Amino acid sequence: MNADIVEMRAFYHSALGERSNNAIAMALTRIWEPVAKERLVGIGYTRPWLERFENDSQITLAFMLAAHGAAKWPRTGPSRSALVFDEELPLADSSIDRILAVHALEYAESPRETLMEFWRVLAPNGKLILVVPNRRGVWARIDTTPFGNGRPFSSGQLRNLLRETNFTPARETEALFFPPSRRFLALKLSNQFEAVGLRIGRLFGGAIVIEAQKQLYQGLPVAERQSRRVFVPALSPQGATRNQVD
Repeated sequence: MNADIVEMRAFYHSALGERSNNAIAMALTRIWEPVAKERLVGIGYTRPWLERFENDSQITLAFMLAAHGAAKWPRTGPSRSALVFDEELPLADSSIDRILAVHALEYAESPRETLMEFWRVLAPNGKLILVVPNRRGVWARIDTTPFGNGRPFSSGQLRNLLRETNFTPARETEALFFPPSRRFLALKLSNQFEAVGLRIGRLFGGAIVIEAQKQLYQGLPVAERQSRRVFVPALSPQGATRNQVD
């Protein structure tokens, strides 16, 4: 099941979404190394975090998936968002220094092809940061949040998939140890849940946050394939037919 852009935006504007935003931001901070004048692209729904990490970047873009829809980003000034297909990014080879992908890989039709496309557009030694639902966590079992939709992963599955697509998995952490409840007490204690979870229960966070680096010493096999996307004009003319007269 796909969560569309309206549902995601509404979730992150809710009290539970704000706590989720903060928990993921804390996890990203633990593994994010600032790089001056980097070219940064957020793929999926990354609006809550791009503004936190774009200060050192030369350019920051927000790519939103066609399956979800798109919204303007940033709120003011020229738009830097675009609607894209995750397997066919409108970017040149080796043109991006870092990709932040949130609510992206779990919705991919082919996660392997999506990661291969990320590999293509990343510069040599470029970095990919993924935030995906943890299949061991409670959040993946409840479909009232964006983390309960799509395909969850275990840490082992994610690392194997990254290696298969010529990424080197590096630092990893987790987030969303507090329950996905809108009750006041759960929301109030969310920071305490995160702190305790990091110490005693890192396998059971609701989201896996992992960094990987692009490998260069082994090329990806190139397979010619026909795009799955078929575009038909909305006002495509249809030929008139008439009965043949004997």
